[in-house]
Amino acid sequence: MQRLAIVGTGLIGASVGLAARAAGVSDVRGWDIDPEALAVAAEREAVEPAGSLEDALAGAELAVVAAPVAQLPAEVGAVLAASGDGTTVTDVGSTKGAVARAVSDGRFIGGHPVCGSHTHGAAHANGELFRGATWFLTPVAATDPDRYRLLHGFVVSLGAVPVAVDPEAHDRLVALTSHLPHALANLLLNHAGATRVEGHDPLAAAGGSLRDMTRVAGANPRIWVDIFLDNADALGTALAEHRRRVEQVERALAEGDAGFLARWIGEASGNRRRMLSQAYEQPGGLQRLRVHVPDRPGVLAGITQALGAERINIEDFELQHMSRERGGTLTVLVAGADEAGRAAGVLEGQGYNVVVSPVLDE
Repeated sequence: MQRLAIVGTGLIGASVGLAARAAGVSDVRGWDIDPEALAVAAEREAVEPAGSLEDALAGAELAVVAAPVAQLPAEVGAVLAASGDGTTVTDVGSTKGAVARAVSDGRFIGGHPVCGSHTHGAAHANGELFRGATWFLTPVAATDPDRYRLLHGFVVSLGAVPVAVDPEAHDRLVALTSHLPHALANLLLNHAGATRVEGHDPLAAAGGSLRDMTRVAGANPRIWVDIFLDNADALGTALAEHRRRVEQVERALAEGDAGFLARWIGEASGNRRRMLSQAYEQPGGLQRLRVHVPDRPGVLAGITQALGAERINIEDFELQHMSRERGGTLTVLVAGADEAGRAAGVLEGQGYNVVVSPVLDE
């Protein structure tokens, strides 16, 4: 591919531009109705700014529409109207049903890279954002096989893993794996925040469980209100099924049904193992290192650099911040007990207290 157009140069659009340039696409043109967003993307060298939508699309083999989900049908329609037959059009929205129903042009193939970030805007764009990520593609019966091969190859070139799925099935899938967790995180945190137990604030006494389960709570409402409403039917169905399962647990508690509760917990343990086996090449060997870290500049960089210097690969990490005075807990995942031991030795040599445990045994 020689020429790519990106319409919408926020975090995802600009990241696509950076990744495409790294993959060898020679001409990446960008357009955004927000001149400031386009200027930031151009400053990051993610795109060559175009003077108009038509200029951005001229001669493009592929156009990527990176707009909020509520605007996708209109934006995709505008791009199709402004581009020629030689341009295949895709999008990166996190819901697919609405745009698939609104757009019947065979040049359009829906897409959704599953690689969100808590940051936003082109200033935080990252060309490595898609590496190893699932990238859903939603071809339909009218999709031209050559156009699908073009898009599939482009996604692979960015380091992502393309997965074909029906648009409506996609929305049911992400309702369960993404939208329901966001909704429940908000419910949990609002429940705890609105409650007082004999004058005590539950949030002041919150432990790791509540923090872990509510990490995504309070996400950008400008984005998530649209996502919830755009996928309201599938999310409503997922919430109803969740309610039914909550009622099962309520009955078990009321009846003292220890057998049900034991089976329920065991089933969850097995499902968690299966989930981790999909995310990591060697889930059975994953080790978790928990490190208490102070709240001061350079701490995280020092830890990652020290592990990197010893060629210890970090599979994943997360920081739970408590307060400026108390610091936080850094959780690092590494593969293999030997690597975990080496990592613990490195960090303990820097004065940190490290607790190591196998991920799947917890």
